[in-house]
Amino acid sequence: MSRPPEVPVLSLKAFDDAPGRFTDALGQAWRETGFVGIRDHGIDDAVIDRAYEAFRAFFALPAEVKQRYHLAGSGGARGYTGFGVEQAKDHDVPDLKEFWHVGREIEAEHNPAPDILTPNLWPEEVPGFRHASLTLYRALDRLGSRILSALALDIGLPRDWFDDKTQLGNSILRPIHYPPIGEVEPGAVRAAQHEDINLITLLIGSKEQGLEILSRDGQWVPVSTLPGTIVVNVGDMLQRLTNHVYPSTTHRVVNPPGDSATQARYSIPFFLHPNPDFLIKTLPQCVDGARPNRYPEPITSHDYLLQRLREINLI
Repeated sequence: MSRPPEVPVLSLKAFDDAPGRFTDALGQAWRETGFVGIRDHGIDDAVIDRAYEAFRAFFALPAEVKQRYHLAGSGGARGYTGFGVEQAKDHDVPDLKEFWHVGREIEAEHNPAPDILTPNLWPEEVPGFRHASLTLYRALDRLGSRILSALALDIGLPRDWFDDKTQLGNSILRPIHYPPIGEVEPGAVRAAQHEDINLITLLIGSKEQGLEILSRDGQWVPVSTLPGTIVVNVGDMLQRLTNHVYPSTTHRVVNPPGDSATQARYSIPFFLHPNPDFLIKTLPQCVDGARPNRYPEPITSHDYLLQRLREINLI
């Protein structure tokens, strides 16, 4: 058996110093593994630590208090989604997790899609939750835009191609709590294997192990989060837009062995979405005789999102 690949780690400083080399390395990483670690990203550790502190405080609240922040019928778009609700596509057992969704803050008079880009909920029981969440959200949104600029150059697009297609995107900050594991239903895991829905995901990883990615040759590869590194992976919308030039990579969070199962796990992914009305239409430079168009029928990002949310039991 061949040795599984490691997730490459790139310094974002290189994008300023030698943009060509950075974009080449980013594109190669996403073609080969679908994941890349980004260091020197400019997000202060204190911003991340304050967010973790607020999220842990919320998840420690009694279940009946947390459930007050669940919006029935919203597909989990904002606020709280309880333990054992979401399940991976083609997996018939819910994941062992609970989570909170923070969306984009837009003034009502400037909101182009008020029925989609809905207001956030804020738990009054946790002082500072709103500020910590939005500070981290905005930092990751800016970082995601820089990475999309590098992606655009790698695929042969203008550097600013994504700017007016994501500035009002329905991007989501999702703090996740995986509680200690007790007796569970057969087949239940913290997060069954899946691919992300969005363009790219920026993950502030957990200190606890468990995240694994499926390599191109079918091996599960553990992903260890290095201090100061944010892991960025390709989502299904980008896979579709680029006709699988950048394939979305299957990943999962496995149940830890032994005493580690008694420890809670936390992580914070940021799912970067295009604007709700963005038409996901295969880029012409990603189609040729050797790579025919897999998606001749375009779809808006919001319709695609709804399609996928139904598959994972959120609507």
